[in-house]
Amino acid sequence: MWDRFLPGMVMTLMATVSLPAQQSQLPAGPPPGMYDESKVPHFTLPDPLVLLSGEIVQDAFTWRMARRREILSLFEVEVYGRTMIGKPKEMTWQVTSEDRHAMQDSATTKDVTISFSGSKDGPKIQVKMALPKSSGPVPVFLVPGWMSDLPLVLRRGYGVANFDPRTVEPDSRDSAYARGIRGYFAPEGQSEPRPDEWGTLGAWAWIASRVMDYLVTDPDVDSARICIMGLSRFGKAAMWAGAQDERFAIVFSCESGTGGATIVRRGFGETVEAINGQFPHWFAGNFKKYNDRVEELPIDWHMLVALMAPRPVYIATAVMDLWGDPRGAFLAAKNAEPVYALFGKLGLGVTEMPPVDTPVGNMVGYHIRAGGHGITSYDWSCFIDFADRRFGAGGRTE
Repeated sequence: MWDRFLPGMVMTLMATVSLPAQQSQLPAGPPPGMYDESKVPHFTLPDPLVLLSGEIVQDAFTWRMARRREILSLFEVEVYGRTMIGKPKEMTWQVTSEDRHAMQDSATTKDVTISFSGSKDGPKIQVKMALPKSSGPVPVFLVPGWMSDLPLVLRRGYGVANFDPRTVEPDSRDSAYARGIRGYFAPEGQSEPRPDEWGTLGAWAWIASRVMDYLVTDPDVDSARICIMGLSRFGKAAMWAGAQDERFAIVFSCESGTGGATIVRRGFGETVEAINGQFPHWFAGNFKKYNDRVEELPIDWHMLVALMAPRPVYIATAVMDLWGDPRGAFLAAKNAEPVYALFGKLGLGVTEMPPVDTPVGNMVGYHIRAGGHGITSYDWSCFIDFADRRFGAGGRTE
């Protein structure tokens, strides 16, 4: 059992876990980057079970009360930025339309408007919901950004709540702060975030939690079985939302890549320098100081995965999406296992990266599918299978 190893030993063993020897074929015209597995530098991962004081975490209580808080704070200050507000006191919501006989009487649809301030002209987010017909509250996937395969999700008994966070926090490096919720709620006279304050991803994660504030009040939604799922950049936001907001019962990351669910010390595909150069608004200003010295980061993304413990988390990758480093995502999932062991739970439960189209995992799930970047019916089927296994009687997770 992993919990019988000393934490330092775990990091050494996990970082060199046995992996398939074959090199994945590069897709046509990949972004410039390092795609040769033999050139991945030697690296040592920060240990999630060693406090900054040097004390070893040996039980779930110390993890929750001390180490988890340390790691969350490190991601806040050094990567995503500190979220400057919680739930606004003036926030309200309104169901603006509802159809209980939608989709040939197989579903209920709702449109919900969430207003973040007491001002009529203040920022608002629109949430579109579709719920399968049921005799009681249903589990729901909260999906920021892109949505697909809605009929499949509904057929499997799950609802969907979809919103586009870009409508209130633009995905733009140019003046996005002033035009979004970060600027709206900033102190008077502040025109840009401080180096340790939230970037765009942090704002999107905050919006997801505000939608969650509504969902837990909706009588048609099972508040104990609300998952969050994001693809690509929204997968990064979903991971950060799930780490901060433990009301999300399961967190699903679909090809979230660097800054989402992959080991950045590998320098494979998209690097910290590359993502900060192309999307400087996504992260806190502090993250840029690690562009050319990533080994000095006090965290890596196995620790973000570990922040979900003891809740389930699932990481999906694709063979042709080498920019997002599928192998690095597997290592992030694998190296979170010692934290799950503190709770008596098994993480991935495998030592080798699985074959293509072969989902693995227990409380931590993973797959690498055929094809390229995006989300497919196969991804959704795997997500729902995982949720079906993890949700126990009475709508609570194992």
